[in-house]
This record gives sequence, C-alpha cells and structure tokens, in this order.
Amino acid sequence: MFTSLATATVVCATPWVGFGFPWFFLLIPLFWIGFFFLIFGLFGRRWRRAAAAGYGPRGWNSGTRAAEQTLAERYAQGDIDETEYRARLEVLRANRQNGS
Repeated sequence: MFTSLATATVVCATPWVGFGFPWFFLLIPLFWIGFFFLIFGLFGRRWRRAAAAGYGPRGWNSGTRAAEQTLAERYAQGDIDETEYRARLEVLRANRQNGS
C-alpha cells in the first residue's frame, strides 16, 4: 500500500515521467536570453541612432543650440553687430548640417 502511494505521489509530482528528459525546461532560459537580446538590441539601436543624430543628455544638438543661444545673447547685449551675428550664425548652422 505504501509503495503504490509513494509511486502515485512521484508520478503526480513529475508529469514528465515516461517521456524522457524534460527538454522543454531548456527552452525557458533560451526564451529569456532571446527576449533580453531583442530588447537590448532594439533600444541600443535607438540610442545609437539618437546619439548619431545629435541627441544627448542635454537635448537635441545641445552644442549647436547652446552656441546659437550664446550668440543671440551677445547680439542682444550689443557685443556684436548684425553682420557679424548673421555670419557666425550661418557658420554654426552650416556646421550642424554637416555634422548630422
């Protein structure tokens, strides 16, 4: 009686008895590894693309935007005249287009 009870407990606790090695347990870690590779691959590609386009920790083309803002402040304060402002602004924008 105890032998059949113990056998029934083992058979109920392990549903793969009689089917050989439970190969499907290998698919679980493979699924998660593939899932994380997919997630990191997609987001990594987006981050690399954004960095190449000029996005960064300080915003879109932060260096050029900051330079344009500084130039506008200098023009507003009267440090530079309009022709110098426009010439420097043109150079900044030309460099931004070449860098993108």
